[in-house]
Amino acid sequence: MNAREALKLSMETGNMVCMAYLDDLTDEDFMRRPHAGCNHINWQVGHLVASDNQMVNGIVPSSMPDLPEGFADRYTKESATSDDASAFSTKEELLRVYNEQRAAAIVALDGLTDEQLDSASPEEMQGYAPTFGAVFNLLGGHWLMHAGQWVIVRRELGRAPLF
Repeated sequence: MNAREALKLSMETGNMVCMAYLDDLTDEDFMRRPHAGCNHINWQVGHLVASDNQMVNGIVPSSMPDLPEGFADRYTKESATSDDASAFSTKEELLRVYNEQRAAAIVALDGLTDEQLDSASPEEMQGYAPTFGAVFNLLGGHWLMHAGQWVIVRRELGRAPLF
């Protein structure tokens, strides 16, 4: 297994867990918060999609498709407190955009050499992803971090454990 294959495995594991947790949730469920001080699932998924786009474009410029018009603006720190479902994307749109972004990220990853994966990421990413490889690793890990919150919502909704 080479570095790109290991990073893809990390991304695929995150995808498998996260999509399983989101699969049977409705648009209404996506607006639930695991706790009053937490962001609802819809905001979290939009934030993750926008973050993936920003991070990969930050190391491989113009490699990611543009987000839909207004998408990033719907998923800012300022919008996180809103419970107005009409201010956010639907589950269908979120997952469609996620799949487009993830496919492009894999193409970008495939285009890098081992040496490039060791390259330093931009200064603004150094604290959380010091190399190109670390950025791609986050495309699995960042999603899994948020998925832990979705489990709480699932349990509150009476859903059975999946893993």
